[in-house]
Amino acid sequence: MRAIQVSEHGGPDVLRPVDAPDPAIAPDQLLVDTQAIGINFIDTYFRTGMYPAAVPYVPGSEGTGVVAAIGADVTDFQVGDRVAWCAAPGSYAEKVAVNAAIAVPVPDGVAAPVAASALLQGMTAHYLVESVYKPEPGETVLVHAGAGGVGLILTQLAAARGIRVITTVSSDAKEELSREAGAAEVLRYADDLAEQVRKLTDGVGVAAVYDGVGKDTFEASLSSLRVRGTLALFGAASGPVPPFDLQRLNGLGSLVVTRPKLGDFTRDREELRWRAGDIFTAIADGTLNIRVGATYPLAEAERAHRDLEGRKTTGSIVLLP
Repeated sequence: MRAIQVSEHGGPDVLRPVDAPDPAIAPDQLLVDTQAIGINFIDTYFRTGMYPAAVPYVPGSEGTGVVAAIGADVTDFQVGDRVAWCAAPGSYAEKVAVNAAIAVPVPDGVAAPVAASALLQGMTAHYLVESVYKPEPGETVLVHAGAGGVGLILTQLAAARGIRVITTVSSDAKEELSREAGAAEVLRYADDLAEQVRKLTDGVGVAAVYDGVGKDTFEASLSSLRVRGTLALFGAASGPVPPFDLQRLNGLGSLVVTRPKLGDFTRDREELRWRAGDIFTAIADGTLNIRVGATYPLAEAERAHRDLEGRKTTGSIVLLP
């Protein structure tokens, strides 16, 4: 099979197409012929070495495809089933070994590029507004990177509940996408961002900030919160946040800062099926639109990473084997 391999940590140029043996599956796994592969910022963290990963390895953890074979202990799936996943290492490949426990069925009518990019970003948005901080109708929240994959989904989920969503974007085109998703106000990244947010909230600040950008937005995020507000720092697209004095949270109004990750909010199959089911149901009935901003051939993973890190993409992006 064809796959992408990382033999050394570094820039996008370390993503190299190779011929690799088909993966062997354990008794509790599925062998899946991939139809589309999700690309996420976490893939760049492993590629650069920000997150530890022994080389060589095949990157990626998210995708969708058709079950080609099942392990002896698998009872929930059959050959020919369409499945999706977001926690199967080695997903930048034509075939992937997927633990049956983390695979979910894909409903009819959900296209492969959508299914491949819906789970990680969709369930991230789901746990942020359902479990990390669940805003009440009428509250105002701030979503950074409003035209990104998580940002667009998060905005739709919140706006559908009567939440007022303020987003940040970097261009007019991204502002248009964010407003289409339901953003009430769209701001540019600027030195006075927190002042703009407070002006839009009559000086009070927002109930929560959902921040996947990290270092570049962290200070503005803290300063945008109301008393007892929550900052959910779920990513670091601009780099990790430096250490800071926790006593500052006292002076800023008894703030809560949390660094959640998806694995802690999909700890068992019941929770996984709940979150994935909500996302796929919303997609299938048309209440949630997953924007696939670009598709790339598997062999062009390097170009996809360059575009992602250069903020040239909107929504989600996928590889097609």
